[in-house]
Amino acid sequence: MITPKNLVKHELTGLKVEITGSSDPNKIGIKGTVVKESKGVITIDTGKEEKQIPKTECTFRFFLEKETVDVKGEALIGRPEDRIKK
Repeated sequence: MITPKNLVKHELTGLKVEITGSSDPNKIGIKGTVVKESKGVITIDTGKEEKQIPKTECTFRFFLEKETVDVKGEALIGRPEDRIKK
C-alpha cells in the first residue's frame, strides 16, 4: 500500500498527479495520470496528450486514496527499482 511516507520508494505508474511547482512556468498545473517513469522523466497522460516531465525541475502532488503528497522531483530521481534501495 502506498502511503505518504513510502511514496518515493514505489512505482508511480497509475497514480494521479499534478505539477505544483516548476522552473518552467508552462509546466505548472499539468495534471493527469502517470503512465510511464524513467530515471529522470515522468510521463503524464493529461487526457489529451502524453507529456514528458523532467523530474529535477518540478514539484509533484500525488493523489492517494485519502490524501495528497507533495514531492520535490529530486527525491524521485532514479528508476523505481533503484529508489527502493535508498
